[in-house]
Amino acid sequence: MSAEYNPAEIEARWQKRWEEQRLFEADANPAKRKYYVLEMWPYPSGDIHMGHVRNYTIGDALARYQRMGGYNVLHPIGWDAFGLPAENAAIKHQRHPSEFTFSSIGRMKGQLKRLGISYDWRREIATCVPEYYRWNQWFFLRMFERGLAYRKKSRVNWCPVCETVLANEQVVEGCCWRHEGTPVEERELEQWFLKITAYAQRLLDDMKTLDLWPPRVLTMQENWIGKSEGTEVDFEVKGTGDRIRVFTTRVDTIYGCAAILLAPDHPLVEKLMARSDAAVALREAAGRIKASAVRARLDVNLEKQGAFTGFTAQNPYSGEIVPVWLANFVVTGYGTGAVMAVPAHDQRDLEFCTAFGLPVPRVIVPHDGEPQPITTEAFVEYGRLIDSGPYSGLASEEAIDRMTRDAEAKGFGKASVQFRIRDWGISRQRYWGTPIPVVYCEKCGIVPIPDSELPVVLPASARFTGQGASPLAEVSDFVSTRCPRCHGPARRETDTMDTFVDSSWYFYRYTDPETTGGPLDPSAVKYWFPVDQYIGGIEHAILHLIYMRFFTKVMQDLGLVDFPEPVARLFTQGMVIKDGAKMSKSKGNVVDPNAMCDRYGADTVRLYMLFAAPPERDLEWTDAGIEGAFRFLNRIYRLVMEHAENLRDSPTTSGKGRWRLANLTSPERQLLRKTHQALRHITDDMKVRWHFNTDIALCMDWANFLASLEGEIQTGRVRKEVLRDSVETLVLMLSIFTPHIADELWEALGNSGSTLSVPWPVWDAELAAEEELEIPVQIDGKVRARIRVAAGVDEEEIRRRAMEDQKVLHYLDGRRVDKVIVVPRKLISIVTQGQG
Repeated sequence: MSAEYNPAEIEARWQKRWEEQRLFEADANPAKRKYYVLEMWPYPSGDIHMGHVRNYTIGDALARYQRMGGYNVLHPIGWDAFGLPAENAAIKHQRHPSEFTFSSIGRMKGQLKRLGISYDWRREIATCVPEYYRWNQWFFLRMFERGLAYRKKSRVNWCPVCETVLANEQVVEGCCWRHEGTPVEERELEQWFLKITAYAQRLLDDMKTLDLWPPRVLTMQENWIGKSEGTEVDFEVKGTGDRIRVFTTRVDTIYGCAAILLAPDHPLVEKLMARSDAAVALREAAGRIKASAVRARLDVNLEKQGAFTGFTAQNPYSGEIVPVWLANFVVTGYGTGAVMAVPAHDQRDLEFCTAFGLPVPRVIVPHDGEPQPITTEAFVEYGRLIDSGPYSGLASEEAIDRMTRDAEAKGFGKASVQFRIRDWGISRQRYWGTPIPVVYCEKCGIVPIPDSELPVVLPASARFTGQGASPLAEVSDFVSTRCPRCHGPARRETDTMDTFVDSSWYFYRYTDPETTGGPLDPSAVKYWFPVDQYIGGIEHAILHLIYMRFFTKVMQDLGLVDFPEPVARLFTQGMVIKDGAKMSKSKGNVVDPNAMCDRYGADTVRLYMLFAAPPERDLEWTDAGIEGAFRFLNRIYRLVMEHAENLRDSPTTSGKGRWRLANLTSPERQLLRKTHQALRHITDDMKVRWHFNTDIALCMDWANFLASLEGEIQTGRVRKEVLRDSVETLVLMLSIFTPHIADELWEALGNSGSTLSVPWPVWDAELAAEEELEIPVQIDGKVRARIRVAAGVDEEEIRRRAMEDQKVLHYLDGRRVDKVIVVPRKLISIVTQGQG
């Protein structure tokens, strides 16, 4: 072995040995405790980036720790391989998406292996192969049979750059989630939907079981699902016989209604236009308002646009006549597409009514104190009703209940529950995705493809122009087919599925990627599930993480699984940033993992990813930081190798309690204390909450201390067997972070095999305990002295030592002591007469 640290040589050698020994493979074994650790899989777009490295390094540290802890660990990886980037590359370079995708997979797979991530590559899957996406089609057919997959004409979000439909969750601040500067348009298209709204209540209810998920993620999901309990109320449009139904959670404010606001595409708008004396002007206004509706519903600060329809409606409670307006922030898909504007008690309504000169009647006042004038800020709290007819004087809560019951009794309203979440639009007008398994027959209508004809395979002959409809629509051999029912001519669906369908169930397929009898092997799923730890970005909170929960509930209803939630514990790591911004080619701040591995080695990159910041926070990349990580590994390598030859033949001891304090010299006690304190900290961290940066700092502190003991080692005051025990424990601790150098040093110390096959060491409480404690002594609130006492001494002895201390006696200066308070291990507080 070289005396100099050579990461390229060491890492290549150990990766080859790990693969030959099949160290990372795991199979279901009911006799062993299982642990399923999973990181969100990558899209194969060309190369891994530092965000990937951080995610996978965190997961690998956990997987290695659990393996050493005796668990049968499933740690798989695959490729979220369908999607727009591959198709866009095909358009740009005239390469088939599959060529681009598999080329990227080959590169990225090599990069992940180079990092030493402990994946079981036998379980590798890619969503773009028919053996996988046939089961997307199978799930679609099962949902179609149950009415959970349906087709309708719908207003959809359209990205003009992607030239495809986006789900609501894929629209971020009015723009495409992939093209942050591209405003989303609205179009009306025939689309396929999955009825996620049928599971809205279950998605909410089962959050109670997700106590190991970040509260922030649960809050984001709860807000996105958006359950609202309220009242539906009918306003009669004067002179037409039509009714406008509104939904409100604050029916107690209805006497303050200043107007009825309709979404520009509300079904009633066309009727009003037909009856209007100013139909042309109204139609122009509706078109203008509709154009800004997408952005308005996502950006509360966007300018409020509106237009008076020329019609009025009657408030069924007060009898008052109010105008009917169109407004750009009212959405057809949420509630009823109509709202009552109560400007005094809703901020958005106040801004709208102020802009258009509508009245602002106040009908709720605080229970206590004087009401403030309503000018720029609405009063949105519950309070006491005023100017509300027979309900005046009631508290808001009581009024809501009574007014809802009265609406039901009089036939103009009812209690109602609404959800913000919309059904999941899965149609995409692109090629590189799962074909939707239906045909259109003039005689039979929409006909699902039989299971026996799955998969519907993507044709290889599509042309990619980036213009117009899906490339599939231009492949006549694909489009023209026979109806499975009547065997007459039929036309295939040419839309493909949203790629989030692929990632909604992939983690089940890992448990047996070769099974052909269904999407999963029930016995394998029964052993491995739930996923014990899932790791990924917060940006997926209302996309992938809701969709996967929905899929699992559907699978439960299909009898495929017997549990409602797939993931027990979720961790969302921070981003890797540079120069204060997210890494991107456009900003010129990208750090290439390949270049870093070439220069410093994979272990240095891994170490830096774990050390530079707590894993839940963003990591600011610095060149000085990775240089420091490299220097530390060089130092560890030299320290161990300097002693390795002498330690190889020394006796080894193992097991908790192998050392007794009485038999150790002072430097031996100090060395073992450092070792077991670090071991205790890392062991506790891996079980509960990860502080990798602190863990690694303790290993660095150990290295510094070992270097300071060189004289003691040379004189024999630190025996070889004690030194070997400490060094080996340190190497095992480092192995979960930097496995290549750890295995190299483990072997240098005279051991065989990989550290991954060694049980995780057990920390010793006696060795980890401090021998002495330094405790500050306060007199009347000010620290006046510090005393040193043996760890474990009782409180009476601590009081006695404090009262005998010379500095304490000096500051007391004969004053009478009222009480002495001992805060164990932390503080002694002396209170003198008259100061307590």
